[in-house]
This record gives sequence, structure tokens and C-alpha cells, in this order.
Amino acid sequence: MNISVVIPLLNEEDSLTELHDWIAKVMQTNRFSYEIIFIDDGSTDDSWKTISNLTSQNPNVKGIRFLKNFGKSQALHAGFEKATGDVVITMDADLQDNPDEIPELYCMIANDGHDLVSGWKKKRYDSVISKNLPSKLFNWAARKTSGVKLNDFNCGLKAYKLEVVKNIDVNGEMHRYIPVLAKNAGFIKIAEKIVQHQARKYGETKFGMNRFVHGFLDLITIWFLSSFGKRPMHLFGALGFIMFAIGFGFAIYLGIDKLFLNPSGRLITQRPQFYLSLSTMIIGTQFFVAGFLGEIILRTKEDKKRYLIKEELNLN
Repeated sequence: MNISVVIPLLNEEDSLTELHDWIAKVMQTNRFSYEIIFIDDGSTDDSWKTISNLTSQNPNVKGIRFLKNFGKSQALHAGFEKATGDVVITMDADLQDNPDEIPELYCMIANDGHDLVSGWKKKRYDSVISKNLPSKLFNWAARKTSGVKLNDFNCGLKAYKLEVVKNIDVNGEMHRYIPVLAKNAGFIKIAEKIVQHQARKYGETKFGMNRFVHGFLDLITIWFLSSFGKRPMHLFGALGFIMFAIGFGFAIYLGIDKLFLNPSGRLITQRPQFYLSLSTMIIGTQFFVAGFLGEIILRTKEDKKRYLIKEELNLN
């Protein structure tokens, strides 16, 4: 199997047949062996019916149907688990990603030795105010925080070596940061390719402005996990030590002042520095406890299934 095309979708019945035909034409023209894995993330339209029809017409088409909407990251995770191609291509189902880009993406992985190639929609057909400007700000923050020098983290059109998708854990809303997850896993040969962005042909976008708020929150999460995810005590222990040291220093100062410098002055409990010292030492202790709890959780956690599959087609 040369190429696996993984396509998560939600309520895209109008575009699926056209997208399938386009991908199949590209594959046949280039004589690629391939599979197309559609992951229906809880659609309420006839998307699954369309996928069922496609699987009966083309044995290279496979389908996964979620019991309900679990999110794009979970859909990608399910597709990655089932993918068997040497090169895995991800794309959106709304026809805004161009399947004609697949051969060059494939060559950049198979021939040029990249671990991951991310698409860059340099020229977009989205609203400048509602999507382009927030996207530029988001991508700037992602570059600065992660150290991965990509211009477009949000582009759904990406290509991967099979071993990359098998060794990263895409969960929550982390699909935006797959290149960062790959880098943290040790896959550092990451490249970018300018790809064609097409205006949406059917339906309406599933993403609103709130995705950028969630994106920035996820960015903070992935920064923390990549820096301290396997050693939470390094962060919380350091903060706890600093806070406790500050509080303990105030306590020593108050003791020396009362015993030797100003024995007839106010009681220690009447001075605001006493409560500052007490509060800081308590907070420092809590940070230490948080670090210990984090270490314990890491060593005892069990992986849980983050989605439920209702039905599969053409998959063993």
C-alpha cells in the first residue's frame, strides 16, 4: 500500500462523491496503490449513506462511523490507527483541499526523506477579518511557542511517514499541533509546501471564532506538556521552592526583628508581613503537593478510549 488518505468529516454529504472521484482520478493517473479512509464524526445528514455507497463501488474506500461527534482530533486518531500506507495524507472533506497536491506531497515524503510535510494555504479565500487575521496571529504564537517554523498550522492538507502517525497521540483538540507533536516525538524533518486553497463549494464552515480561543488555550497546554508533561515536579517543585523560600525568608526576618531589633514593637501577628509569609509558604507547599500528585498520576494512569466507533466498512 503506497498511500493512505485520511479524511475526517462532519455533515459533508454533498462533497464526498466529488472528492472521492477526484482523489481516485489522481491515484489512477499516477498509478498509486491507495486507500481512502473516511471518518464520519457523528454526521446528522446522509454522509454515512454516501460513504457506504462509495465503499460498495470502490474496495479501496473504507469507512469509520463514530457513535456521536467526538471531534476532529479523535477522528484523525481513528484514521491513523487504521492507515496502512507508507505515506499518509490528511485532508478536509469540504473540497477546499486540492487532491492534485497529493503526488508532490508523496514525493516529498517518499523521495526527499521528510517525516512530515504541512500544507501552507498562502492565498486564502476566507474572510480577512473573521479568519485570516486571527489565523496569522495564531500561527505566529504557535511558531514562537513551539519552535516549529511553519506558516500555517491549521491547514488540513498534510503528508506523513506511516511511522509518524503511529507514534503520536492526537487527542483533545490537538489536531492543530500535529507538527509539534511529531517534533516532540523525535520526528524533526518537517517541511512546508505551498498548496492551493479553494473556496468552499457546498455547505457552511464548521468553525467559528471560538476555535481560535480554543487554539490558544491548546497552545498553552501543548507547551506545558512538551516542556513538563513527563516531569511535572520540575515545574511545580521549582515554583514551590521559590514560594516557600520567599515565605521562609520573611518569617526569619520577622523573628530576628522581634527578638533582637525591636523587641518592644508590635506582635508578629499584627504585622502584614506575617500573613504574607504564611500565605507564601502555604502556596509553596501546595505547589510541591501538585508536583507529587502529577508524578503519581503519570505513573498510574491508564489509557482510555476517547471515542466510540459505531460501524466500520472495508476494514479488517
